[in-house]
Amino acid sequence: MQTPRQPSPARIPAAVWALGLVSMLMDISSEMIHSLLPMFMVGALGMSAFAVGLIEGLAEATALIVKVFSGTLSDYLGRRKGLALLGYGLGAVTKPLFALAPGAGLIVTARLIDRVGKGIRGAPRDALVADVTPPEIRGAAFGLRQSLDTVGAFVGPLLAVGLMLLWANDFRAVFWVAVVPGVLSVAVLAWGVREPASQGGVRRTNPIRRENIRRLGPAYWWVVAVGAVFTLARFSEAFLVLRAQNIGIPMALVPLVMVAMNLVYAAAAYPFGKLSDRVSHTRLLAWGLVVLILSDVLLATAQHWTLVIAGVAVWGIHMGMTQGLLSAMVADATPADLRGTAYGVFHLASGLAMLVASAVAGLLWDAVGPAATFWAGGVFAALCLAGLGWRSAGAGRLLR
Repeated sequence: MQTPRQPSPARIPAAVWALGLVSMLMDISSEMIHSLLPMFMVGALGMSAFAVGLIEGLAEATALIVKVFSGTLSDYLGRRKGLALLGYGLGAVTKPLFALAPGAGLIVTARLIDRVGKGIRGAPRDALVADVTPPEIRGAAFGLRQSLDTVGAFVGPLLAVGLMLLWANDFRAVFWVAVVPGVLSVAVLAWGVREPASQGGVRRTNPIRRENIRRLGPAYWWVVAVGAVFTLARFSEAFLVLRAQNIGIPMALVPLVMVAMNLVYAAAAYPFGKLSDRVSHTRLLAWGLVVLILSDVLLATAQHWTLVIAGVAVWGIHMGMTQGLLSAMVADATPADLRGTAYGVFHLASGLAMLVASAVAGLLWDAVGPAATFWAGGVFAALCLAGLGWRSAGAGRLLR
């Protein structure tokens, strides 16, 4: 009996590599700013941790809610690239606003508009990856795109650290440099990604009509529920940055915690994506929760910077195990002509969960202390793990 070939980067379509490069460049730009923004808001602007949590939750929720509309529109039009270009373009044009902002108002406005851009591009981009990739290597393709995206997420904070040290903690100068990779990402998408030709003669209908929604079956809605629950257990990464500062890491070096997290995330995403093509999705999700609980324990008990770095690195393993897997599960559970809508609804549920989780995390931080935020995250992740185990027998059969 011939052994089936395993997925490898050489077999993944060129469009997936290009989309990964686009994501990487935009993440370099965004993370140069976002790795410094919580400190800028708390230290320079005098905002509370609750305010940071609320703003971060609103920003991420905005992005994820907008994905519903952009995903549905991409299904209706039968085209994905134009919407992705609009979303990446919005992200690029907001970057100078962070450098020009005289106070909190423009910072918050820029953050929300930037996340609107992320929302517009997210679902069409994910649907485009699914459109161009054979089903048997879909987990590997999403893992690769996520890995390249995450390379940007650790290169950005690393550049921020170097420039903060070079320019004596000049936040605004670093924000100006972040404009360059944002513009490059739009250029790569415009000239480096070719969208598959749309099928001629296909009658386009409203994707959110009742008969179309009914085509999203129980397997899909279970994935939506799982994604939302996972987000409730994992609040905004802004609290990783604040925890590092709380422990006493010098301000210019605080972005290194995001470098550590995203370096591990980038290294883990593709191998775990390949693994998800061969093993039970439910089992891999369960192990992802175990890893998240370990991260929360490390961050709750940390008294030294080494434990903080260890905690955020383990957090990165959790992200690598679960994020590409959830994207592949959405694609596997939905019809091709409803993928944009399916990703949009999935991200809407996750966005609302992110808003709740980040607000609660900020309240706990202000009222009880930093450790309480991470203990609460660990307890909720443990409850999620118990619920996943209880449902795994029936739900697992739906997913595979």
